[in-house]
Amino acid sequence: MGAAAGNAAELAPQAGTPAPIDQPLPPTSLSAEDISTEKVHQFVQAYLKVLKLVESREGELQAAETQLESQRVQQEVELEALRLIEAAGLTQREYLQLLGLANTDLEFRERMVAQLQEMMD
Repeated sequence: MGAAAGNAAELAPQAGTPAPIDQPLPPTSLSAEDISTEKVHQFVQAYLKVLKLVESREGELQAAETQLESQRVQQEVELEALRLIEAAGLTQREYLQLLGLANTDLEFRERMVAQLQEMMD
């Protein structure tokens, strides 16, 4: 995978890798208490949409016959994911910070799961 794949993967919910090299995030001491209910809601909305986007384009990425074609699809996915994140009311930076928090802070993860369940009802 090329650099664009790494960037697109970092917007994807399952990503557990650091932020894109060209946009390093400073260390943060965010905790679950720092995140408003509205931000949790925005994050969950963006998370679900990005997950759906990545899943919908996965076959296209796997079917790419050339590196150039693969990079083109990856860049399209990355741009669309960023658009979805911003449409949910977050910046890429906020999304990545909240994604990292969801992976490391049990309290925040529980709030996120509760929000997911509420949206599914």
